[in-house]
Amino acid sequence: MIRLAVRVERAHAEEALVELLAFSPAGVEEIEVDTRTIEYVIYGAAGELPSLPALEASVGDCLVTVRTSEIADDWPERWREFHQPIDVAQRFHVRPPWHPPSATPGLIDIVIEPGRAFGTGAHATSRLCLELLVALERDGAPCGNLLDVGCGSGILAIAAAKLGFSPVIAIDNDPACVEASNANATANLVSIDVRAWDLRRDGLPAASTIVANLLLAPLLLLSERLEHRPERLIASGLLAGQAEELERELEARHRLRRAVSLRDGDWLAMLFVGAAPRVSSYEA
Repeated sequence: MIRLAVRVERAHAEEALVELLAFSPAGVEEIEVDTRTIEYVIYGAAGELPSLPALEASVGDCLVTVRTSEIADDWPERWREFHQPIDVAQRFHVRPPWHPPSATPGLIDIVIEPGRAFGTGAHATSRLCLELLVALERDGAPCGNLLDVGCGSGILAIAAAKLGFSPVIAIDNDPACVEASNANATANLVSIDVRAWDLRRDGLPAASTIVANLLLAPLLLLSERLEHRPERLIASGLLAGQAEELERELEARHRLRRAVSLRDGDWLAMLFVGAAPRVSSYEA
């Protein structure tokens, strides 16, 4: 098994991550090396990933350090140990299928097969989206129809369906993500409408609630492609310094205003609403 690690200055992390996700749509491991440096890691079998000497390379306008190494043949078992269950907002228990459901009463069980598509619940951007969905539920927001843009593993669409949102549509331009979302929906006994979708070409289905765990560039593209203003839009995948640009775009184009923002480290998620904010579960 090959481990390919890319280190980049935090200020250029998004730019490097965009390039890596194009190479590895199933997702990457993110490690905080120090206050200035982020390491992204991809794993693959020999032949799937190149075995390279240590080198420096340019990605757009930033410089990255690339290192590859071989890891032990027992990696599949250690990989399972890496994926542990997590509880989110005292409402969800997200676990891989080889772990049993939580014994804690009241937690909604979500089973996600890791490695097939981005979104196991462990990354801050996914957790923040789940927290905002729970905040909507706790505030009594109506659960109407929901659209998950860039659904990855389907975790957010599945969570929304288990909270009572219906119908739920999940879209992604990656066939592997469509396949993974359908498989995970089946494993969780929920019905979601998963569609292959190209945001650059296709208009978006109308929905009262939209969830989009994307990077800034596709979030701005989403705003351009949005023809029907939702009542609520949850946007995640943002670095903290990018919030104002998205706020200006959504306010100018759709009169959507930030009602809530949540932060985890450098990552930020925001809830936008088209009317007076109703959510009171979290402070903005």
